Amino acid sequence: MTNRIARITVSQHRLPLDPPFPASWDSRPRRAFPATIVRVEDTEGRVGIGSGDAMYGFDDYRDLFIGADPLDLARHSAVLDNLSFHAGRLWPLDVALWDLAGKILGQPCWQMAGGRSNRVRAYASSGVHRTLDGMAHWAEHAVARGFPALKVRFGRASLADDLAALAAVREAAGENIELMVDCNQGWRMPWDIQAPWRAEQALAVIREIERHRVYWVEEPLHRGDYEGHAWLRKQTDVRIAGGEMTRDAHEFAALLAHECLDVYQPDVVCTLGMEGARRLAAQIEAHGKVFTPHTWGNGIGLAANLHVVAGAAHAPFVEFPYDPPEWTPARRDFPLTQAIEPDAQGWMELGKAPGLGIELDEAVLVATRATDSRYD
Repeated sequence: MTNRIARITVSQHRLPLDPPFPASWDSRPRRAFPATIVRVEDTEGRVGIGSGDAMYGFDDYRDLFIGADPLDLARHSAVLDNLSFHAGRLWPLDVALWDLAGKILGQPCWQMAGGRSNRVRAYASSGVHRTLDGMAHWAEHAVARGFPALKVRFGRASLADDLAALAAVREAAGENIELMVDCNQGWRMPWDIQAPWRAEQALAVIREIERHRVYWVEEPLHRGDYEGHAWLRKQTDVRIAGGEMTRDAHEFAALLAHECLDVYQPDVVCTLGMEGARRLAAQIEAHGKVFTPHTWGNGIGLAANLHVVAGAAHAPFVEFPYDPPEWTPARRDFPLTQAIEPDAQGWMELGKAPGLGIELDEAVLVATRATDSRYD
């Protein structure tokens, strides 16, 4: 009998956060960390796992996958792409299908994605607006931990405060460390109706940032401002990054056609999945640009992004959420038996285990079972 997809299950989980996590992009301190777990089982009993968006609306479309060939990844990606219009961002299922396919084939996902490398170097991505001393201490700690690059988030009460924080990080990190700045203008939390920066505003900010030798400036404009991005790139030598919440392949084609970005950051659990991201990475690099995903979910999503980058791209480094004590690998990766950590030089080795090479902590998932996907 030909192996088929036998069942797909989706469960919600929430880890209480004490102390809360005051994410810089969210005015409400996060008191819980939700995780949606997707499991795809084949008729031979193997299970692939995925995580990411909450999978709301998927139940109406489960029948499109049950009984299908689990190895037909291109077909599954095309169906999920259609569903992203009709239902929502159901890409965690694509991740679970890739994990399952790897287990069937006996191959790690990075090899399935292209096999360029089995390791990726990480940059430390901050998430908290700390005092100047706090930002300096974070930078010193991250550098000592082995990270070759650090990302600072703007959005404090004033631009002067943001620039002071960046200066404190540069002084503490030293000149041999790359710095990035995330302006968080590409999207907003549901209740935040503040208008994004205009291109002229963004350029004024970048002029202030340039003196600190910044590797890239992330999301200085709304994600749909193609004309503004194209103009902004012509005004500065600082790389412009974005695309973390851009959803569709045609939108990325427009960004490429308009020469909007130097660095493209789609998160595979939110956009295009592993199959679509693998193909997109090739298109981005063919245009001479950089593909290096955003990844601020849990360790399952982090692993998925790492495997795509290692297998299909030449990214200088990939985002690694790291801002202890409020945000640690242990908190981020609570659904897993082992948190994903870089080595002393900031490298993450992906190994030769089939699929994503990660394992769920079933006891923790039982203890954190929930009925929704909320952060409060």
